[in-house]
Amino acid sequence: MAIAGAVVGALILHWIATYATRGVVRQRHWFVWAVTLFPFACLAWGGAVFVFQAAVNVLLLHRDVGIGDGFDCPLPNGYALSFIDVTDYGTVYNPKNRPVWSDIRENAVDDVRAMQLAGRYILGGSDSKRTEHFGQNTGAVDRYFLLDTQTGKRTDFDTYDALRNAALQVSVRTNLVPIDSIYRKYRFTWFDGFAGLLLIGPPAVGAAALLRWILRLRLTRDLFWSQPSAGPATPQ
Repeated sequence: MAIAGAVVGALILHWIATYATRGVVRQRHWFVWAVTLFPFACLAWGGAVFVFQAAVNVLLLHRDVGIGDGFDCPLPNGYALSFIDVTDYGTVYNPKNRPVWSDIRENAVDDVRAMQLAGRYILGGSDSKRTEHFGQNTGAVDRYFLLDTQTGKRTDFDTYDALRNAALQVSVRTNLVPIDSIYRKYRFTWFDGFAGLLLIGPPAVGAAALLRWILRLRLTRDLFWSQPSAGPATPQ
């Protein structure tokens, strides 16, 4: 799809460059070729920036690449979030235990829909009937948990009131929010802004350089092309 867009863009820009430089003698050929290849250069640059940001996000920042079916996000208390396909449901787990999933099961929580971070504690609610509610967007939560990230101990509750009472015992007031809002808050960092600037900056500079080039070339056009046609002579 991106290649097809680059081809269409190249054809359009080729026609514009050819039309706009009528009457130009010097450097016209090089300019037309530069403009025609510009979309492909932008496409290659975009691909390189994507690979770079993906490598940094995955290997250094432990986050997802921004596209695809899997999403990952570290939390400030040492735990992390993981999602498959959508960010409405997620798994809360300790990444230090990976890939030994038998160790994770003790304190990891699946199908989490709502969460709250409160210092060393993670509060949340999950939907144990996710498969039955698939695609319904019901927002249903029928299980609650309180997780101590320092000890790894997790306590489950059947009701929200039970969770609220347990949270008060550790001086935490419950305020659960959708899990995707937690993901959005901690998934994106300054590096994503830098990658965005890196993606847009050089192509913008290149476009400005081409615009300046064409303005200079148009000043060198032949007089025949630079003046409007006077039309056919009127017989006397």
